[in-house]
Order: sequence, then structure tokens, then C-alpha cells
Amino acid sequence: MNLEFFIAKKVAGQRNRSFTRFILLIASGAIALCLTVMIATTALISGFKQEITEKIFGFWGHIHITDSNVSQSLLENFPLEKNQNFYAGLDSVKQIQYEDYFRIFGFEFENFPVQRSSEGGIRHVQVFAMKPGIIQTKNQIEGIILKGVDRDFDWTFLKNYLVEGQVFDAADTTNQSIIVSKQTADRLNVGIGDKFIVHFVQGAEQLRKRYEVSGIYKTGLEEYDKKFALVNISSIQNILGWTSDQVAGFEVFIDDIDDLDLFTEYIYYNILPNNLYAENIKEKFPAIFEWLALQNLNEMVIIGLMLVVAIINMITALLILILERTNMIGVLKSLGQSNWSIRKVFLYYAGFIIATGVFWGNLLGLSLCFLQKQFGFIRLSEADYYLSVAPVDISWWAVLMLNVGTLFITLFFLVLPSYLVTRISPVKAIRFK
Repeated sequence: MNLEFFIAKKVAGQRNRSFTRFILLIASGAIALCLTVMIATTALISGFKQEITEKIFGFWGHIHITDSNVSQSLLENFPLEKNQNFYAGLDSVKQIQYEDYFRIFGFEFENFPVQRSSEGGIRHVQVFAMKPGIIQTKNQIEGIILKGVDRDFDWTFLKNYLVEGQVFDAADTTNQSIIVSKQTADRLNVGIGDKFIVHFVQGAEQLRKRYEVSGIYKTGLEEYDKKFALVNISSIQNILGWTSDQVAGFEVFIDDIDDLDLFTEYIYYNILPNNLYAENIKEKFPAIFEWLALQNLNEMVIIGLMLVVAIINMITALLILILERTNMIGVLKSLGQSNWSIRKVFLYYAGFIIATGVFWGNLLGLSLCFLQKQFGFIRLSEADYYLSVAPVDISWWAVLMLNVGTLFITLFFLVLPSYLVTRISPVKAIRFK
């Protein structure tokens, strides 16, 4: 058995004086508390980002295919032929191979190309069209943007957020149903079955259509809920003077968000004709994704602060341990043990303390996350955070990295304070036994 480890184990198993024991409990508790905060922070921020991005992508798709003249605005409509060559078979692309550079720790080696595969493929493709209008009821006027959907529209996402009513039959071209957000319905004071007029401006003409509310949804993305409603695409086509085979664009859904940039480039360069353009939703709505990216900075700041607290507490505990064991250090030196060997004894001892804190930190942190996931006791302002309940997404890889990082980073910063061992004279240490 390793001698230093054996001594550290024996020392750790002895009963310390009450004051020293209290200090060690504080140090171990600080490690546990810091790791609890780090695990909870990582899980909450990951869950928050995942929920927000899923809502945005669920409503808009991952990639938009439009006319190359269309800017980032969703309100521009250039008619495209629905029966494009790619339309029928694009969702059959399940995985693509591509050449990339070898990367390690953020460094890219251009001289070492490697073959990689996408994480997933293209899941679904659907058409859409947009038209802004003004809703008029008996007592209210409200601006709105109508999103026209066709029979290929995937209702799976919206059904999860439908609070009243039901979806309409997009295959029925005579259908004049509309699905509005809860926010819009409340402001207009309308409910399921109510009818209202929507006014449009097309060219020099003023047009109007009557719609009947068939469903009310609430995604929590207040900024978007208050602006958009869903209708049959034939209604938008009639207003714009298009034929039934003309649409504003195509929404593409992919299996894995990590492939977003990859599939955007793949579709644009390998699939589309020259007159069409592919743009992902991150490029269309950069502000909200930049805001989400800032959460990574918040996460790193919190983790950094927790590590600093853990390191300071462990340095204090280590110094107390060394001073308490001055006599033992003197005896070991007189028996021929080197300074580094004795320092390792105390580093092993500190490792036991850290490991105890890590165990309780995992227990508390993961328990807190599971309880939040099950009962949702941490509430949020939906108007400010787009969510009513703080979401939790536990990444076991992240938990493992936090555990390993806390253990080794804290131990690394204890190497220098352990130098105090070398300043202890064996003669003076034994004299005052």
C-alpha cells in the first residue's frame, strides 16, 4: 500500500479535537454546498436553453427556404412554386457525411482532415406563407401576423400548447378557422367559436376576411405569441393573389440541433437551385439566441465563484491540519521522510475531505434537480423568462466533469499551501510534544 495514503487514512480515521473537527465539517460542507450550486446551475441553465430553443424551433422550424431576394424579415412574400424538385424527398435525408478538420481542446489542425457524420437527418418539411393584418372586433383593434399552413403542417408541437379548442383541417381550402394566442384572445376578449374581421392591405386595395376562432394556444414566448396566429394557407394565397401551388417558403425540421449549421449549408449548396436561399432560425432571430448564449457566461461565472469559495475553505482547513499535526510532521522527518512525502499525506487527507463534500454535494444537488423536475416548486415570471416553471435538464456528462473538476482543481490549489510542511523543523516540533 502507498505509505502516504496509509498514513493519511489512519490520521483521517482518528478523532480530532472539537475545534479541528468543526473546521473540517465547515470545509466539507462548503465543498458540498458549492457542488450543489454548480450542479443546480448547470441543470437549470441547460434546461432553460433547451426549453426556449425547442419552443422557437417548434413554432418556426429549424431552417427556412425562401426566395433569394427575401431578407431576414418574415413579412416579405415572394411566391415560390410549391412543387419543387427537393420538396418530396428532402425529409428522406437521414444522415450526411462531411469532411472536417481534426480538433482538440479548441485547436483546429487543417493538415489533418477527418470524415464525420451528422448526428441526425432531416425530419420534416412543410410550406408556409405570411401576411400581416389588423383584427377588428366590436370593441378592439389588434395588429396580427397570419401564418398560413397547409396539409403538410406538423401539429405535434402546437397541440402541446393548445389551451382551448382544437386544430383545424388544413386540407380543407374553404376552412376559415384561426388559431390565436391566449394573449391575443384575452386582449380581444374572444373565445372558441367567436368570429372577427381581419383587414389587409394588398397593393392599393384594402381587403378583409372573416375568421372563426377554433383554438387558443400559449407557448409562453410572449413576444411571439402576441404577434402570430395560424390560418389555412389558402386564405393567405387568396389575399396575395397566388395560386394554390404558390407558397412563401418551406420550413425544414432536423433531428439534432447540433447539425443546424451543417444542414443549412448542405441544403443551400447541394440541394437548392440558384434562386432559392436557406437560412436557419438563429440567423432570423439573432437577438434571442444571443441572449441565450449569455447564459453560458452566467454559468461559468457561478461555477468559477463556487470553485473559489471551495478552494479558500480547503486552504484554510489544510493549514489548520498541518499546524495541528506539527509533532507528527517532526517525527516523520526525523525518521527520514522527505518534505514532499509528508506533503502528500496532507494532500491525501484533504482529498478525503473533498471526496466527502463531493458525495454530499451530488446527493443534495441531484435531489434538488429531481424534485424541481417532479414538482416544479421554483416558479418564474413567464413575461420575463418565457417560462412559468424553472426547467431542469440533467447532463450526466456535465455532472461527471463538475465532480472531477472540483476534486482535481481544488487539490491542485492545495499544493502550494502544503509547502508549509517544509518550514517545520523536526527538532522544534518534537521538543514541544
